[in-house]
This record gives sequence, C-alpha cells and structure tokens, in this order.
Amino acid sequence: MARTRAQDFEEKQRGILDKAAAVFAEQGMEKASMSQIAAHAQVSKALLYHYYPSKDALIFSIIAGHLEEVDAATEAADDASLPPETRLRHLVGAVLESYRGADNQHKVQLNASSALSEEQRAGITALERRIVKRFSRVIAAINPALTDARRPLLTPVTMSVFGMMNWMYMWFRDGGAISRADYADLVTTLTLEGIKALR
Repeated sequence: MARTRAQDFEEKQRGILDKAAAVFAEQGMEKASMSQIAAHAQVSKALLYHYYPSKDALIFSIIAGHLEEVDAATEAADDASLPPETRLRHLVGAVLESYRGADNQHKVQLNASSALSEEQRAGITALERRIVKRFSRVIAAINPALTDARRPLLTPVTMSVFGMMNWMYMWFRDGGAISRADYADLVTTLTLEGIKALR
C-alpha cells in the first residue's frame, strides 16, 4: 500500500529546498553533499532522499520552483491594456520583487546547469524562455525596428535587461540607499532611453 502524504508535505519540501539552496550557494554544486544538506535542513538523510532521490533532482526543484514563481509574477504583472513602456516597468518590478529573499535560489539557477541532465536542462530552458519571451514582446512593441532582420537587436536588448536584473544580487542590499523599486525604475529608464538611440 502506497504511503500517504503528510499534511505538511509541501511545507517540509519548501523548507528543505530553502536550506539546500543555501548550502549549494555557499559550497557550490560539486562540493555540497546530501549529508550537508540534511544536516542544514535538520532532517535525516532518509527523509531527504524520500523527497528528493538525488542531488540533481534537488537542484532541479530549486531552480524550477524559483523560475515558476518569477513566471507567475511576471504573468500577473503584464497588463496588455497598458502602454508598453509601463508594461516594461511592471515586468522589471515583478522580477526584482520575485528575487527578494531568493539570492541563494538565484545563484543556484545561474551556476547549476552542468549538474543537471539534458532533460532537466530542457525543462529549465523552457521556463526561462517563457519569461524572456514576455519581455521581448513588450520591448518589440516599444521599438519594432529591433526586429529588423538586417540588424536584429531584439534578443541582445532583451538579454541586456536580464543582465542588469540577474546580477544585482552581487551588489544590491535591501535597506540601502536605493530600493528595489528605484532600481526597477533605473533599469527601465536605461532600457527605454537606450532603445531610442538604437537604429
């Protein structure tokens, strides 16, 4: 007879994922062990393996969960009835807010692709592309010339926006002189003003 899920199954899973992300972010994917993760999460190795049968399954769950939250946040923030410039500001703000408290998960996402199987990487790539596509559609609406086949700039511009957002964890600290909302405005302004100069 199959074991039934404990009522706090999802809560335990989330706790394990958060603690595992912290270990991976500090130790790296190769050095971090399931024993270290179990100890940090204050669970037995048997329980850890009950939830996640392998280290790559754990890494995949951390990244997929993080990206699913970003995807849901950007989908909810994107209002097609608004001007594209406003939509871009809302999308940037949604991503930066999703990154709040998720530095460890974000580091795992940026550094763990080599630890995943081809199938797992494909799943992660599909999530990333869905998020990126949401941005590129809005950026193209701001300046349709970026899609010109003779000088296709839509992808470089879109990925530059993600570059500004994705690496903010290296220097940004909540409670500092600039807030997440301030930085969202900065990224949006740099993008909009830069797009105007592109021909």
